[in-house]
Amino acid sequence: MKWIRPSNIEGAIDAPPSKSIMQRAVIAAALADGESLITNASFCEDALATINVVQSLGAKVQRGDKKVKISGNGKPLGPDMDCGESGTCMRMISAVAALYDKEFTITGRGSLMTRPVDMIEKPLKNLGVACKTNNGLPPLKIKGPMHGGKLEINGAVTSQFVSGLLMALPLCKEDSDIEVHDLKSHAYVSLTESVLHQFGIHIRIDEKMNRFLVNGNQRYLAREYKVDGDWSGAAFMLVAGAIAGNLEIRNLGSGIQPDQSIKTVLLHAGADIEFNGEDITIHKSELSGFEYDATGSPDLFPPLAVLACNCKGKSVIYGTERLKHKESDRASVLVQELRKLGAEIKLKDNRMEIIGKKLKGGEISAHGDHRIAMAGAIAALNSENGVEIDNEKCVAKSYPEFFKDLEEVTK
Repeated sequence: MKWIRPSNIEGAIDAPPSKSIMQRAVIAAALADGESLITNASFCEDALATINVVQSLGAKVQRGDKKVKISGNGKPLGPDMDCGESGTCMRMISAVAALYDKEFTITGRGSLMTRPVDMIEKPLKNLGVACKTNNGLPPLKIKGPMHGGKLEINGAVTSQFVSGLLMALPLCKEDSDIEVHDLKSHAYVSLTESVLHQFGIHIRIDEKMNRFLVNGNQRYLAREYKVDGDWSGAAFMLVAGAIAGNLEIRNLGSGIQPDQSIKTVLLHAGADIEFNGEDITIHKSELSGFEYDATGSPDLFPPLAVLACNCKGKSVIYGTERLKHKESDRASVLVQELRKLGAEIKLKDNRMEIIGKKLKGGEISAHGDHRIAMAGAIAALNSENGVEIDNEKCVAKSYPEFFKDLEEVTK
């Protein structure tokens, strides 16, 4: 249990490194000829899971202080790949493992074993891969080699498998033409394309992001790569500053990350924000209700729900259907746990509605969901009695230093 008292925020912290970028960079480095150096590296649990699975592909990894060296394009080992609790790792690495003439069993732990992977099976079979799931759930058994070709897939549940295909298909002999229907997280696919470009891979994408043309016979180039600061984790700290004091967050990346849109929401709510390159300073101010469509950035729901609780009037956040298959049924859990703290919050159709009011505080369960634990901690700051959080250590999945950073700036 972790108790967070009502507190003011004052000080400065560095943004945590982006786990989403780190995972993509690790896979790209593992597929490259030669040695890559990844700096400002994330060693959160999801990043470590990705490092572990690329070693099964034959990559050699040497960890240092906030950096990691990866020698890629080795001989695949296998046969088991443990993705921990990382859905991103599992869905991306499934396509990459399909490149090899070797059977892999791709598995995980905890809530990951209940998250759907049925969108993987049929597309891989259409590309010549033997692929079997456990009735649409992990583990997966995969045996390539995969060939390129023409493919139609559905991107409604997740874009992560699309990203995996974009990583793998450039290494096939044949060219590929992928048509994606109902893609929700456009920005995460753009993030993948950006990382691949840095490692020498080029993909043609149409304006609507529903067709991807991939030339075969490409090669990844080893390089030095710096991971940007993470907007997903920083979003919680930005909300903390907006509701409870004055906070500077340094070294936030300026590249493509979906959760950069937290800036727009905070400004619409009336937050007092100063921008200085990759640094942001935010001051407590009077906040008003807002509306925001988080369909393309579902990880923003928890910090935005806490922000809404501290805004005057009604806020509406759209896109709750994207939250069913996270580490928890995140929309329902947010409603359940924030109500324990005194929030006036409900779900209606595909949206979350919140009437701002002073939270009383109390006890919540994180439900093993790192973003629920962080939301509870930020909700405590402007509450009457503070918040006690059960299973708070789950924040290590994406932001291991979260509570340390929060304690450094609480007064």
